[in-house]
Amino acid sequence: MQPTAWREWTAADAAPWIEAPGADDDKYSRGVLGVVTGSADYPGAAVLGVEAAARTGVGMVRYIGTRSLRQAVLARRPEVVTMPGRVQAWLIGSGMDAGRRPLVLSGELLTALTSGLPVVLDAGGLDLAGTHIGPTVVTPHAGELARLLTAREVRVGVDEVRADPAAWAERAAHELGVAVLLKGAVTHVVDPEGRRFTVTAPTHRLATAGSGDVLGGILGGLAALAHRRLDDEAGALTQIAATAAFVHGAAGLRAVDAAGGGPITALDVAAQVPAVIGSLAG
Repeated sequence: MQPTAWREWTAADAAPWIEAPGADDDKYSRGVLGVVTGSADYPGAAVLGVEAAARTGVGMVRYIGTRSLRQAVLARRPEVVTMPGRVQAWLIGSGMDAGRRPLVLSGELLTALTSGLPVVLDAGGLDLAGTHIGPTVVTPHAGELARLLTAREVRVGVDEVRADPAAWAERAAHELGVAVLLKGAVTHVVDPEGRRFTVTAPTHRLATAGSGDVLGGILGGLAALAHRRLDDEAGALTQIAATAAFVHGAAGLRAVDAAGGGPITALDVAAQVPAVIGSLAG
């Protein structure tokens, strides 16, 4: 596929990737998202990602983590399953430190990365790009992308990435062989085959702690929801990533409206996801 010009992803583009359940659907056909996120230092990342994923309409969220993290997740979302089992997409890394991942989770990470299932790699999971065998999207901000590329001997500083995010997102997609969602006021989504989308944030109040964890949860949930389409449609995960960024922005704008134009939190954004999903599903 030849590269195309960058194109702004719109509600009309996002809508086909939002599917309402049918009479024959159950929790498994609606998709099961496996989640390996959070840490002792950042337990909230696990809670926020699971919260956002659950609100996309995914059939089930299956959380894998330490006992304390499971308890935190279940306190917020008691419907989450914390036992291993069937999964159709994975979200990995939010709130983790790549240098301090618990050994007890190494088997789960290996299972996810070698499953052939779609994988969303965020934050402390970004270094795992290249160990995957299924469709993969990474979700760095500018600093994380600079570190990720430098670790692969492509030396670039965060200021350079910020100065030309489109070029560096594209470079990363080719270097890593994955779809890249480079977060920012204008988010750039690109894959090695040349699909290029931008999503412009409708409010700068999304620049708040935990917002990226919510985005990761939305993306993971939408990937699991669309699991039946991922093998059949070229560039599906790239388009789902752009859709997740659109939903995240629209939910942020609704949260700001609900706050009377004032400040919002990451949970406020997650709370507005169902309304955005409903509006896109028609």
